[in-house]
Amino acid sequence: MDLKSIPIFLLAGLCEIGGGYLIWLWLRADKPWWFALLGAIILVFYGVVATWQSADFARVYATYGGIFIVLSIIWAMIFDDFKPDRYDIIGGLIALIGVSIIYYAPRS
Repeated sequence: MDLKSIPIFLLAGLCEIGGGYLIWLWLRADKPWWFALLGAIILVFYGVVATWQSADFARVYATYGGIFIVLSIIWAMIFDDFKPDRYDIIGGLIALIGVSIIYYAPRS
């Protein structure tokens, strides 16, 4: 297992969710225009961070998807007072198990 991939996945997730959240706030919560600009810059950085992974595009982006599911729930808990129910938690765990198989399964 390539443990160096985990912090990269987490950084990419924070960039994708954080950048998207700033744009969300600009459009939905009437925040100033610079929220959108900062969000766009962070989203561009997310695109760069993704290239730091050693695996191929398909596995990297599939794995990001599962990690983003869980990070989105955590983000909403922190910033939007979201209370996940057992189905959110079960779904997040299933996603993490699935992407762990996709990304970390031994291959010859």
